[in-house]
Amino acid sequence: MKQSSCIGGEYPVHDAWQKVTGQQVYTGDMQRPHMLYAKILFSDVAHADIATIDTSQAEQLEGVAGVFTHHNTPDTLFNNYISYVGQSAPEDERLFADRVRFVGDRVAVVVAKTPEIARQALRLIDVTYTPLPCLPTMEQAMADKAVSIHPEGNLLSQAELAVGDCDSAIKERANILETTSYIPRIHHGAMEPHVCLAEYHPSEGLCIWTPCQGAFGVRNMVARYLKMPYCDVRVIKTVTGGSFGGKQQSMLEPIAAFLAKAVKGSVMLQYDREASMLSTAVGTAFQFHVRSALSAEGRLDALDIEALADAGAYATNSVALPFSAGKKAMRLYRIPNLRYRSKSIYTNAPAGGGLRGWGGPQVITAMEIHMDQVAKRNNMCPVRLRMEHLVTPGEVEHYSKISLGNARIRECLTEGVELFKWYRRWERPADTGRFRRGVGLACGGHMNGYFNGVHDVSNMHLKVNEDGTLILNTAIHDQGCGTLISLALIVAEVLEVPVPSVRVLEADTHTSPYDMGTYSSRVTYVCGRCAYEAAHRVRDLLLEQAAVLLQKPKAYVYIQEGAVFVKGSSDIRMSYGEIAALAQTKLGQETAVLHGYSNSSNPGSYGCHFAEAEVDVYTGLVRITDYLAVHDVGRVLNRTMVEGQIQGAVQMGIGYTLTEEVALDHNAVPNARNFDKYTVINLPDMPQVRTKLLEYGGDDGPFGAKSIGEAALVPVMGAVVNAVNHALGTELSVLPLTPKKIVQALWKGKLP
Repeated sequence: MKQSSCIGGEYPVHDAWQKVTGQQVYTGDMQRPHMLYAKILFSDVAHADIATIDTSQAEQLEGVAGVFTHHNTPDTLFNNYISYVGQSAPEDERLFADRVRFVGDRVAVVVAKTPEIARQALRLIDVTYTPLPCLPTMEQAMADKAVSIHPEGNLLSQAELAVGDCDSAIKERANILETTSYIPRIHHGAMEPHVCLAEYHPSEGLCIWTPCQGAFGVRNMVARYLKMPYCDVRVIKTVTGGSFGGKQQSMLEPIAAFLAKAVKGSVMLQYDREASMLSTAVGTAFQFHVRSALSAEGRLDALDIEALADAGAYATNSVALPFSAGKKAMRLYRIPNLRYRSKSIYTNAPAGGGLRGWGGPQVITAMEIHMDQVAKRNNMCPVRLRMEHLVTPGEVEHYSKISLGNARIRECLTEGVELFKWYRRWERPADTGRFRRGVGLACGGHMNGYFNGVHDVSNMHLKVNEDGTLILNTAIHDQGCGTLISLALIVAEVLEVPVPSVRVLEADTHTSPYDMGTYSSRVTYVCGRCAYEAAHRVRDLLLEQAAVLLQKPKAYVYIQEGAVFVKGSSDIRMSYGEIAALAQTKLGQETAVLHGYSNSSNPGSYGCHFAEAEVDVYTGLVRITDYLAVHDVGRVLNRTMVEGQIQGAVQMGIGYTLTEEVALDHNAVPNARNFDKYTVINLPDMPQVRTKLLEYGGDDGPFGAKSIGEAALVPVMGAVVNAVNHALGTELSVLPLTPKKIVQALWKGKLP
């Protein structure tokens, strides 16, 4: 029998030592022979035609290898969100624009021997613009029918998901409540800015090194754009210094690949912080209008959500994202009449893109703010209102009819109420002095993969070496959250070996089996299940090979603590390494399997968060003084990483709520281009974040584990907003809750 388990232990990320000692090599640190450097000229106006562009002086500068604009690059339109064969999305973006559509649009690029020469050459490019009317907001873009950001107009797409009959249910009830919430566009804030290195050899093809989230998606995008065979395009995933969804799309890779092919060499394209903030992607801004109908018994008969999504200047993922947000709205509460309608609007703003939670944090925040207002207006306890409507284990999602699995959101709420001492804090008399405290809670949930939509498949090759160590060859991408160590401990647990004896490889499209990529909270649930099954197949293979080598029936051999034994003969033992070596020399075999797993379920990962906020009514400053996050994780694989994901999500969510916004002025010029004016929440501003992990298992993930990385962000904003409103007696719902907004609300309410 197995003596110990590694599941649920505490393991650092695989490269922790290299990172803390500064020895880790990131893409920007890489060097290739005769490498050139690319620097991009970005538009400083939001909407204009390029009337003239003179690059002659830049081209004559010594050390410049090439200058490229819309005049000497393909006019092929693409969408950087498209990643797999058969995927469709509006293709509306050029490599370099002839009409700029936001401040930060790409106008030209210089390739030179040094970054300094490239930057000097950029200053020699002369561009004149023919201005066009600017539409920085969704309201302006919808109202101005005379100005089209794209030929098809400013309405990019519409979507509707509905169950029941919302209109009739609302019409029949007198107790109707409406709220409007705004969730801002934000910068992802990864410490590593966007970067890509590409190298082209006429005989070897193109190789791309990138800290992306889906190497096969990048390969598909680049090969399609450059019209190259897939066998001539190789993508290697490099160490990632943070993403949070910001590196999901192929933003720099097509540019670097084109330049490398054009100059027939190596090209490093690295953005600084300003370029990353101006010209990559932002977390999509949403405006929500939520209506509900409440019965006399306090039941929600209807919930109607209207969403406007700010696509920005290009479509990217803004057709899929609002629809995805709507599906997430269907997975939290049992409401008989539930409707979600959305519109995606083109504006002269930075393009929206993937962000941790993929629409979930935005729509659930609007719902949770609304739930608190329903409770307040009807003198109800916000806990009771939620408890009566939350989903239960085994229920199906309203829209898709997929099982939500062993959904334990009610248990999250119940345990959190007790641990946070909710009722004592909620019922305490309101403060009347300068500093006022309040508490808020919010529920939330997220997906586990793509099932019932995109093909949700993972393939892995697991091999036993001659010394008994193992190599798991995958196409996954560790974003810094411990993905590799999680897969290693899954394999180690099944095969009863030490975790360090398992080496996990990341994506290389020339050598890795196919995997979709690291998004949609699918890595633990889908890729982890693939590793789990691959390890079981290797376990069976070890028994088969050992039985042949020992000339015993397979039923007579068994595995214990990383070796094969014969029943009734304790002196006969074969290590994994001995089996692998003898399988090669005597059986002509490898001790290895290639395994594919296709996901067939999509349960919910749930959580309930509790926040205590202290507000200074003189200045409007908010300080979060206590925080508790309770999560239904199925089974904890690596406790250190699970708790770290939750704590990081809370930090990100507090900033999202209180300080962060990529705001634009009336000319659509961003308010911030660096962290000096874009304020993220740092350690001194953080409360102690307590966590409680609920392990009920019962779903298809490895050992019953479910996702946490995105789910952990979903409830944060709602909990913080509701805490601030409880402290002040306000109904704030336009984020971020800056001191100015808070003070204005207090003056309007004539707070004593």
